Amino acid sequence: MPCDRALGQPADGFVTFLGALWPEAAAQGISRATFDAAFAGLTPDPRVLAAMQRAPEYGKPFGAYVESIVSPSRIGVGMRKMAQWVDTLRAAEKRYGVPDAMVVSIWGVESSFGDSTDRWDIFRCIATLAQAKIQAPYFHDELISALKILRSGRIARQQLLGSYAGAMGQTQFMPSSYLKYAVDFDGDGRADIWTSVPDVLGSIANYLQNYGWQPDLPWGFEVLAPRAFDYRVSRGSFRDWAARGFERLDGGRLPDNGDAILFFPSGAPGPTFLVTQNFVVLKTYNNSDAYALAVAHLADRLRGGSPFRTAWPLNDFQPSRAARIALQKKLAAMGYKVTDFDGHLDFDLRDDIRKLQQSYGMIPDGHPGRAFFQRLGLSAS
Repeated sequence: MPCDRALGQPADGFVTFLGALWPEAAAQGISRATFDAAFAGLTPDPRVLAAMQRAPEYGKPFGAYVESIVSPSRIGVGMRKMAQWVDTLRAAEKRYGVPDAMVVSIWGVESSFGDSTDRWDIFRCIATLAQAKIQAPYFHDELISALKILRSGRIARQQLLGSYAGAMGQTQFMPSSYLKYAVDFDGDGRADIWTSVPDVLGSIANYLQNYGWQPDLPWGFEVLAPRAFDYRVSRGSFRDWAARGFERLDGGRLPDNGDAILFFPSGAPGPTFLVTQNFVVLKTYNNSDAYALAVAHLADRLRGGSPFRTAWPLNDFQPSRAARIALQKKLAAMGYKVTDFDGHLDFDLRDDIRKLQQSYGMIPDGHPGRAFFQRLGLSAS
């Protein structure tokens, strides 16, 4: 029997998949006409599964990733965009409480301020991933959300383009995020994250507000740690950190209010940060510490801030996504709580890593380096 090369399944597997999807879509209020318009002539895309294995936030040295994002050209364009859209950004900040530079930073990282346009058909991409049961049931649910967008009639079928993983428009919203957070900020009756800059900026701000952005809280700071401190202590108020001898490296004063987490993205030899709940909110946009730090730093640079003071380690080791997943599985088997097995290291898991590092006689900085992987009997590649 001939097989579909993308998925290694019988050639009629995609038809069977869509046949099983239709009753669920119908139960969600999707008409047959909408369903057929979405999938007419589609086949699985073999490029999608290969692309899913590549993620720039994983495996690359932290400093190299941040510097590639916070480039002089992106800073320059971002400043011009802030001036061009100052009134829209001011209105968005008034409504949603998110600083203009942070909104523009995400816009710049996600789509190069609208200049980088993805041309992947989101129905084909998401259906490919859903049929292959990648991160099930995530992409299956996103496919239903995409059908709901098409059902609304506000966005044409041919406009529903995005990334290989289904992230759409200049905001790179997944379909479910579009339904929840995309806003009509230009008042034309539809939320257009593909071509309307006001809708793009308003939608990014709305997204961050809904995920808990706190207007009066910074994302965090690069800090200078005192010569001697207890690496096992990772949390506290800014006042606690000041009392422990931590200082901002930009010369400013730590806030009087708010809590922060001690974060060593490249281990103790590299830059040290105190990050807040707003940093965690940035990770909801892309669940990567590297992404969140790059976006936050770009926003600071757009406001005239300086580069980080501490040099990144020349031998900076960042585990690949596969290595991170293996680590998560190992920690779960050891009895530690792991919230997912997608390679995402949250701060609770980094605290567990600290405990193990302490027991192994390592510096408990929460960063899983090569020696830590070796001590657990895991491959670091």
